[in-house]
Amino acid sequence: MRNPMLGLGALILAAAAAAPAMADTLKEVTTHGIILVLGDMEIPVTYTPDGKLSAMDGQITGVWRIEGDKLCTSSTADPVDRCIAYPKDKKSGDTFELETEGGAVTIKIR
Repeated sequence: MRNPMLGLGALILAAAAAAPAMADTLKEVTTHGIILVLGDMEIPVTYTPDGKLSAMDGQITGVWRIEGDKLCTSSTADPVDRCIAYPKDKKSGDTFELETEGGAVTIKIR
């Protein structure tokens, strides 16, 4: 059985060389936040301009940065620095899947 917290940590673990479309997706993600869907659980994740993140009503906290088309994060759920590539051209309201070390997860940009 996969550990859902590993998927959460890998995702939350979320740049100067970024391609504009990918940077736009990551700007949408970090500006509006996301809903991370793990099984039947929906977890809101909030990103602040100072590079901090929180999820699960503050039970999980961490940091984020953008490297190219990747959102790099580390958190109390997964302290390892992980970078995950996001698809280009996504905006607020869009839903898509990401492959993480813990398996596929669904992301909705708020």
